[in-house]
Amino acid sequence: MFPGEMKPGRSMSQTGIPPFSEANSAEMVAQRLLKAKAGPLPRFLAVVVDHLHQIVRETRPTAADWRQAIAFLTEIGHACDDKRQEWVLLSDLLGVTALVEDINSRRPNGATPNTGRGPFYRPDAPRLPHGADISLDRAGAPLIVSGRVTDLDGMPIAGAMVETWQANAQGFYENQQPDLQPEYNLRGVFITDRDGRFHYRTVKPDGYGVPDDGPVGQMLGRLNYPLSRPAHIHFLIRADNFETLTTQVFDRADPRLDQDALFGVKPELVGDFMRSSTGDGWSLDYSFVMAMARKGAA
Repeated sequence: MFPGEMKPGRSMSQTGIPPFSEANSAEMVAQRLLKAKAGPLPRFLAVVVDHLHQIVRETRPTAADWRQAIAFLTEIGHACDDKRQEWVLLSDLLGVTALVEDINSRRPNGATPNTGRGPFYRPDAPRLPHGADISLDRAGAPLIVSGRVTDLDGMPIAGAMVETWQANAQGFYENQQPDLQPEYNLRGVFITDRDGRFHYRTVKPDGYGVPDDGPVGQMLGRLNYPLSRPAHIHFLIRADNFETLTTQVFDRADPRLDQDALFGVKPELVGDFMRSSTGDGWSLDYSFVMAMARKGAA
């Protein structure tokens, strides 16, 4: 039965409207929502209300408990501004962002999975030639990244646009430290050659902790909830007639792989950061497999 449909046998008041009660609370709210003709939002909210009321019935908070929950949500709102989105952080850390991503970016077997783009992406990274060094300050252990972009049959995709961005050797992105890192540090756009390949130079990234100075991080920190991300490099790959791929490649040696705060790690996205024979640098070679665009997809 969809939220908002009254169950048979429900008693009615003298006005013909059933009285609000624990048994029908969600239905009463959903009925009001579903009178609106406003696209899919009323149905979405009706389902949210149904689950929220179910949580309250199961946990049976006191009025004081509920006021404390409201106070926490209020703190989240106060912590948000043009540069910080604490609600997005809550969605990320509770796995909701990853779930929405999985639902909306299903790929056929063999295709590289999608992950969230993350908050540090910039759409204006410079286009660079193969072999360019995206580490403008060269602070960190040198890393050579090489990659190949293919279709599901293993055929190379020439002319694919590969955007990459990453944290530095201390775990900070360039737009987190505008006064300490050069503009566009550790960002670049490359075009695959006729063999679907690209390569560039950078530095080995480090993992990092998600913000823990706001209400979300402080609350989850008190619960000893994982608040760190393993080392990784972001990629966004576009090619004509293929679904856009947004993903991350994680360092297999990072001990935090199974505790990623944003639930982005998947077996297919773990790469081998190999130390060079001379011991003074690293290399990563990874193949990306793109799926054909579905007919009618935007």
